[in-house]
Amino acid sequence: MITNQKLFFYCNYLLPKKEWLVAFMMLLFSAHQMSAQDKVISGVVTSAQDKLPLPGVNILIKGTRTVSTTGFDGEYSIKASPNDVLVFSFIGFQNQELTVGNQSKVNAVLGEDTNKLNEVVVIGYGTQKKSDLTGSVSVVNMESAKKTVTYDAAKMLQGQVPGVTVQSSGEPGGFVNVKIRGITSFTNNNPLFVIDGIMVDAPNDFAPGEIESMQVLKDASSAAIYGVRGANGVVIITTKKGKAGKTDVKFKSIVGLQNVTKRWDVTDRLGYQKITSEAERNRDVRAGVPVNIAPGNNPASSSYISNVDTDWQKESMQTGVVQNQALTLAGGAENISYSFNVDYFKNTSYLKTPQDYERLSTNLNLSGKKGKFKYGAKIAYTQSDKEIFNEYNAGQTFISDMLGAVPTMPVYDANRLGGYGGTDNLTQRAISMNPIGYNNLITNNGKRNRFVGDIWGEIEIVKGLKYKLDVSYDRTDWENRKFIPPSDLGWYYITTNDEASLDTETGNELRTFMNNLLTYEISLGKHKIDALAGWIQERRDYHRYNSRGVGYTPGEIPMLQFADARNASEYKFTITGISYISRLNYAYDDRYLLQANFRQDRTSLFSEINNSANFYSFSGGWKISNEKFLHLPMWVSNIKLRGGYGTIGNNTIPQYFFASTVNSFAGYDFNNELAPGTTVIAALDPNVHWEKTTSKNIALELGFFDNDLQFTGEYFIKKVTDMLVSVPLPYSNGAFPASIFTNAGDMQNKGFEFTASYSNHHRKFKYDISANFGTLKNEVTKIGVNGNPLYGAVSKTEVGRSVGELFAWEAIGIFQNAAEVASSPKQTGAAPGDVKFKDVNGDGIITDADRTFQGVSIPKYGFGVNFSGSYENFDFSMFWQGSGGNKVFNAMYRNLMAGQYGNHSTDELNYWTPTNTNTNVPAPVIGDPNGNGRDSNRFIESGDYIRLQTMELGFNIPMKDKFIQKARVYVNGQNLWTITKYTGYDPDFTSDGLLSRGYDAGSFPNPRTISLGVEVNF
Repeated sequence: MITNQKLFFYCNYLLPKKEWLVAFMMLLFSAHQMSAQDKVISGVVTSAQDKLPLPGVNILIKGTRTVSTTGFDGEYSIKASPNDVLVFSFIGFQNQELTVGNQSKVNAVLGEDTNKLNEVVVIGYGTQKKSDLTGSVSVVNMESAKKTVTYDAAKMLQGQVPGVTVQSSGEPGGFVNVKIRGITSFTNNNPLFVIDGIMVDAPNDFAPGEIESMQVLKDASSAAIYGVRGANGVVIITTKKGKAGKTDVKFKSIVGLQNVTKRWDVTDRLGYQKITSEAERNRDVRAGVPVNIAPGNNPASSSYISNVDTDWQKESMQTGVVQNQALTLAGGAENISYSFNVDYFKNTSYLKTPQDYERLSTNLNLSGKKGKFKYGAKIAYTQSDKEIFNEYNAGQTFISDMLGAVPTMPVYDANRLGGYGGTDNLTQRAISMNPIGYNNLITNNGKRNRFVGDIWGEIEIVKGLKYKLDVSYDRTDWENRKFIPPSDLGWYYITTNDEASLDTETGNELRTFMNNLLTYEISLGKHKIDALAGWIQERRDYHRYNSRGVGYTPGEIPMLQFADARNASEYKFTITGISYISRLNYAYDDRYLLQANFRQDRTSLFSEINNSANFYSFSGGWKISNEKFLHLPMWVSNIKLRGGYGTIGNNTIPQYFFASTVNSFAGYDFNNELAPGTTVIAALDPNVHWEKTTSKNIALELGFFDNDLQFTGEYFIKKVTDMLVSVPLPYSNGAFPASIFTNAGDMQNKGFEFTASYSNHHRKFKYDISANFGTLKNEVTKIGVNGNPLYGAVSKTEVGRSVGELFAWEAIGIFQNAAEVASSPKQTGAAPGDVKFKDVNGDGIITDADRTFQGVSIPKYGFGVNFSGSYENFDFSMFWQGSGGNKVFNAMYRNLMAGQYGNHSTDELNYWTPTNTNTNVPAPVIGDPNGNGRDSNRFIESGDYIRLQTMELGFNIPMKDKFIQKARVYVNGQNLWTITKYTGYDPDFTSDGLLSRGYDAGSFPNPRTISLGVEVNF
């Protein structure tokens, strides 16, 4: 036992008397310092950008485990001593360290983290730091993308990411085409969209304003985890989630005016009558018969039309209106957080028709945590209403009808059934559609209701090992109704009572997914490993019911029960699939990165022997700048080399396309006796299987000046084998059509992609500049067994060339006299004033064999340039976008230069006559016996363009009222200026016929939009 005397002896022995006293005093001082830790430090954390409080910021005493978090108003409190250093950290912001000192109140202002390498991006079934990516993943700048006023998130991708091609139109609610790194299929090239983990074919039912982030997976090493669904690339969309803190209320409203500023130069009444009369005169003179001019165009006739001169572009176009209002509520606590959004969008057409688009969408995201258990849910509902433009014949659009409408036809005519004007076969001889009347008389409406539900839960079984169950439900119900009433729109467009019809279609589609995912993360010294394994089940049920009623009197209620005759049909199918996925990420010392993916897909789309396929990928990265043996300058922040290789599949074929169908009720007449029999309806390949895409890519990433300046250069090769192609069959096989759909095509896409960006947020004037540029070369390497080419509209797809290259005759001049016609290669029906075509094969006669390739229809390059800046309360941005290297067939110009009974381009007024020979415009001839209007280079133009896609000027209103935290007003311009040589309305038109590409037959031009917007945070 140690007594007090012994303790005193030991102390006296160990310490001299003076030193002992000093030690005692130090002990007292230490006790005083320890008592100082009980001091409570409080403060407020705000954002440097908008001065708003930041809830959920972590405050850590450096070197300890003592931590606190800001609450609703960005306020916090923590016990600390004067020597302690407080570390403030929040995702998306730079960390800040502040010493406590003698202060009792420590406020922090956090600046944005401009180092994008620290950004966490969403990848397939997980997340990853951008600096650790080994695959080709492009992160979309959402601040710039959201300045595009649109109903479809796919449109926001245009020009934002290299290697992504976006085509759209000005049709309200029209479809947006997206291609990632070229063409990979003759059946379907649309990428997969994944919204909050839910796979969808297109994002047009979801509000773009609710999007938090977008990533584009462009290569197999990043998209292989999606297997069969990732062959055309993957776009991952994440919507906004709630955060712990007080309820955050945001309101946004934008209203814009739209119009088409460009006009085609078409003839007025006098110009139209002059050209058409000349065409009839030339017809009759060549035929050696008396000249017979249409009475409506002949001044000597009593039926001559002189009181009608309709400018159809002026009469058809108006100022359209686009509006979007959205309300978002977000907040929550540790156990549950939420974000709820209501979004209303309406687009009134810039054409004087009822073809508008209206959508109401809601979205609720929930997430929470209780101990080791995380959970969440998503509920989204969308209701949309689209009035559909009417086509009398396939490909006959409102735009083509409007431009081809003759000026001698009035818009309105009370004497015709329906009240709209039309042409007369005896007076005008013109088969001309009244597009305003046709689209106003016909009711063509499509309604959609879509419900998406998703629920998930994740539990940490042991440290680093987690299991997640995610179940989603996606149902769409639709109803389409098209009623064509009795009407009189002139010759050829008369609808009698017997022809009046009502077509209805109702249907629903249900898609369900169940994801079982197991993840494991572990760090062992310099080694870091995370792994994923999963089992996925999916099912698609489709049901459609069509009905048709024929026979209605004027004014009769357009319901099926009032039709004179009715019929109906029904269609239904189910597709199921099972997938097994796995991924392994390995990192060593933050220098060497490896990733491997594997996925096995099984689907009911193929026969049992071919219904399974395996897909995989490997990729790696080397952070050269982290090597210790390199002594890089301080201004070099990042050097990274990455590359990848992998395979993905594509199964976009119709269901049951491996089983041939027959008609068992087919009879045949043998010696006047009907013999029963069976015949093949369609020949199908029982061995049809997956298309396979293999990609290789290598990239270099550079960062300078703390990554304020960044650059990426990448090269890729994307090969597709076993493409599904329609191969001709001999007619003796008995099938119709005489072709078979089978795996008989190969293709290759390759190109370079570059991105560069610079950020300067170190001064009052902050700005960001970014640019991207991508090239693409497409080549078909195999078609069928014999390599027979495939033809489309003015196109030919041939081995060794690009898909859908324009293929046409080559015009080389105008025949000036009969002697020139006689001495030239034979052209059937040729006469002086006709177009002379080149005899390519030299056989002395102009035939189909003289057509030649006239240029690729797929853009060879595309680019985008973004600039945004802010000074105090003002902000400004602009975005330029474009593409080029491709050719376009201007079919509308061809129609307006045909010299027939439709309206004409003013260029045709310079037509050839014996006294006007210095021209390249042929003499108009009704019937066009020489085929002057055939597919030729006369109508092929450059598709290059540069466009000022958006420009925006905003002002943040200083707010003193705590009720309104932030208010911003802005003016936005879209599609403001286009530099192009293309003579049509818009070089950016939807042209995705797979084989028929770059063919403008009357697409809806993208309008210029001027919008005024306001955003308020409460």
